[in-house]
Amino acid sequence: MLDFTSVLAANPGSILLIAVAVVIGVILLVCVLMVLKFLGLWIQAKAARADVTFMALIGMWLRKVNTRTIVISKITAIQAGLEISTRDLESHFLAGGRVPNVVRALIAANRANIELTFQTATAIDLAGRDILEAVQTSVNPKVIDCPDPKHGRQTVDAVAQDGIQLRAKARVTVRANIERLIGGATEETIIARVGEGIVTTIGSAVNHKSVLENPDNISKSVLSKGLDAGTAFEILSIDIADVDVGENIGAQLQKAQAYADQERAKAEAEKRRSMAIARQQEMKALVHENRAKVVLAEAEIPKAMAEAFRSGNLGIMDYYKMKNIMADTSMRDSIAQPPKEGETKE
Repeated sequence: MLDFTSVLAANPGSILLIAVAVVIGVILLVCVLMVLKFLGLWIQAKAARADVTFMALIGMWLRKVNTRTIVISKITAIQAGLEISTRDLESHFLAGGRVPNVVRALIAANRANIELTFQTATAIDLAGRDILEAVQTSVNPKVIDCPDPKHGRQTVDAVAQDGIQLRAKARVTVRANIERLIGGATEETIIARVGEGIVTTIGSAVNHKSVLENPDNISKSVLSKGLDAGTAFEILSIDIADVDVGENIGAQLQKAQAYADQERAKAEAEKRRSMAIARQQEMKALVHENRAKVVLAEAEIPKAMAEAFRSGNLGIMDYYKMKNIMADTSMRDSIAQPPKEGETKE
């Protein structure tokens, strides 16, 4: 039986040869695996005359770049007549961009004779905008409903100077402006500005009938204000789809004002009534006070009469004469009073 340990001990140089053979075998195995992994993509790139080498594919793999995405995008650009370097595509992919979307947008812009560079397209894509949709909108204008039904409102409500409410719907035809796409306002700004313009135009109308007769005046007035300034779109037209008559806001406001005036008048009347009642109670208290003073004054009469008797200024006949006059006065008062209910005066 062959003893490998003894053989290796007898030939120490063979250990180095075995190690070298193992390393070479591993390298060859890795090379074969790499060839098998990227051979299809490399052949596909060569067939399309795309300048993608094996080393570039291996480098993308080491940098964890999706090689198929880069190669297919490169082939698509070459077939469309666009010269985009593999390094630029790889750089945009590593930056988190959507490489196929950018390439398709560049091809669409090139076909439509729209000036769009790779740097501008990648900047728009990295900003979060859909560059392909923007190019498509630039070629095929987009229609935006104002107001947006997705937000719950179906019409833009405004009130003319005669107090009649009008409910309008508008459709705005826009085209994407590639130059203002970076930093430009979105569709929500267009909808808000158009809605504001409709409200202003209807509010400045003398009466609602003039608006119903010529609804195109609204679109002309709004379109002339340059509402697309600072936005990523160019407004092509504003069309009034529908105008309906709403509520009589002026009459409702007058009704509310009349009700408020009525309540204020009631409050003023109640205030005056309360003051009158308070004054009446004050006068009653004053009458009772004066009566008390009269009673106090009458209580002094017997004292004065007694003093007159003592001083000799009043005689007994004078006293009886006074009593007769008082009795006669009391009788006349009783005769002059009207009879009470259930009684008859004889």
